Order: sequence, then structure tokens, then C-alpha cells
Amino acid sequence: MMRKYLVLVAMLGLLVSSAHGAGLTDSLKKGTADLKSAGPLAFGPEGILFIGDPQGAAIFAVDTGDRKQQPAGPFKVQALDEKIASLLGTDAKSILISDLAVNPVSGNAYLSVARGKGPDAMPVIVKVEREGKVSELGLKEVKFAKAMLPNAPASGNKRMESITGLGYLDGRLFIAGLSNEEFASKLRAIPFPFTSADAGASIEIFHGAHGKIETASPVRTFTTFKVNGKDHLLAAYTCTPLVKIPVSDLKPGVKVKGTTVAELGNRNRPLDMIVYQKNGKDYILLSNNSRGMMKITTDGIGDIEPITKPVTGGKTAGLTYQTIEGLKDVQQMDRLDKERALVLKRSSSGTLDLEAIELP
Repeated sequence: MMRKYLVLVAMLGLLVSSAHGAGLTDSLKKGTADLKSAGPLAFGPEGILFIGDPQGAAIFAVDTGDRKQQPAGPFKVQALDEKIASLLGTDAKSILISDLAVNPVSGNAYLSVARGKGPDAMPVIVKVEREGKVSELGLKEVKFAKAMLPNAPASGNKRMESITGLGYLDGRLFIAGLSNEEFASKLRAIPFPFTSADAGASIEIFHGAHGKIETASPVRTFTTFKVNGKDHLLAAYTCTPLVKIPVSDLKPGVKVKGTTVAELGNRNRPLDMIVYQKNGKDYILLSNNSRGMMKITTDGIGDIEPITKPVTGGKTAGLTYQTIEGLKDVQQMDRLDKERALVLKRSSSGTLDLEAIELP
């Protein structure tokens, strides 16, 4: 899903666009956003929601019209999966939640949902408000823009990995996923408002747990972060290398070698990631399917020795982390404000609950 960018960046973008008169929403045209699937999400300025459609190999920018700041306060919705299923006229076992994004303008949450299973599942975007109200974001007669991705995989599982993550920063949308090329792992940086999507940069990394160079593994989740004053993407891969990639290197058609700054343990899939500040320091919060929630230090990330040798036996290397025992079974998350994150987690009773938690 990260999918994700800093709240202050979005607010700054909103102020800048207002100062110059015409906003980014003026570039959008009314019509039907014809999603074939609903995958990764990210917010830009002015309440614009970016939606990744892996099956359609397309990116949508949708004006949510959600620009009223909600009052500060608690945010907790129990059994959200059951509430969404009821809204869609089905049961919780028949829906799949793919991603979560918080609108930094309003503070409301948005989720990408599939009603049903397989390629015929109906894509839905659901809005969740603090008091627990759940509603569907209409995709008919809505202001939107669409960009098609070239060289996407033709079909199957790889097609559904044509888009694995989104993030917006300084007028560009960053898109992670796979292509149909030999060097399949791609990162694209396309300007918004959309004109067209380029072929993207091919990404190569050293995977310590596998002991080899990899070019066909997709980024599972990423976030933006400044390293020595320069914009980077921090990208997490399955099994679980953490890699830094300079934004300035992401040019169409080039091959980029990321710097592996951590190996966080094998047999694990990263799910979502955010960056936050605590007591004057920057941390990465990374949720995983088998290794829980990791609070990763960024100390020395600009000068750290790259991992270029095998890291075997489930060992870790590079940046260090602390496992947050109180945060288990977190499926998705996003920044809610400076002090809190909004997390979607599996409860002891098996439901999916949405809850604001203090950043550790």
C-alpha cells in the first residue's frame, strides 16, 4: 500500500496550490474511473487519492472531495471487515482489504477492497470516518485522471504485481512493481498532473538472505526519506532486505543499483512501512507477516557499509531494530498525525480492527 508520504508534505502542497490559484483538482475531468482492481493507495495534495489498479496496469487520481479537517480525537473501529462486508452486501470472508491510506487534509481513512475472489472480484474504495461511519467512494461521475503503465506483465500473478506500492512527493507519483522485461523490478516517477507513464527505472539489489543479486523481485512496500539532505526511497523486499534508492537516480530506461542497508530476517514478507520522528530521531516502522512490528533506527543510514555478502541462517545485519511486542498482526498502517499511526490489525477474535496507536 505506501505507499506513503509525510503529512506535512501534503499540507505544504495544498498551501502552495492554493497560493497559485488553480488547484491540482482542476486538472481532473469528470467521468467514470473504470478500475479493474483496487490495490495500493497514496494521497497527494487537495484530498486527491491515487489508486493502483494492477489488473488494469493503470494508476487513477481521484478527487475525493474530502477536504474538511475532522476534529482531533480517538479513532477506533472494531470489526471493520464486518462493517465493510455489510456495506457491500456480503460477509467478511468474501472481501479482501489491500491497502490503507489516511487523507492528510481531513484525517479520514480510505481502504482498497475487493468484493469476491480472483480476477472477477469487484474493486471498491471505502471511506472510514473517526466515529466509525463507513461509506463507499463513488467512482462514477467523479473527477479523475488515469495513466496507463507500459510494459506490464501480461497475466497471472505477475500481472497483479505490476503495481505493488505508491508514494507521492513534490509533484511526482512513485510507483513500484514488475514489468515484462528481463530486469523486471521497476520504480517509476511520473509527474502529476499525469501526461503519460514512462518505462521506469530497472532496480537491482543485493539480497543478503539469498546471497545474490536480484533484478526480478518486486518492492513490497516503500516510503520516502531524506538521507544526508537528499530524497531517497526506502524499499522493503520479501525475505527481508531494506534498500535505499536515491530519487534522483530514477530516470526512464536506466538501471539503478539500490544500497542494501539492512537484512531483517528470512522467511518473512513486509506489509507496510512509515517513517516518523521521536525524541529528535527518525525511525522506520515496518510491519511484517511473520516477524511482527519492527522499529528500525536510521542512525548512520547515510554512511552505513552496504551489505554485499550473504547473511545466512536467518541472521540480521545492517541497521538494527526493536520488535514492538504490543503491536502484533498489523496488516496495514499509515501516519495519522505527528504522534500517531492508524493501523489495521487482526484481533484475538479474528476480526480486522482499525485503531489509532501512539508511535513507539
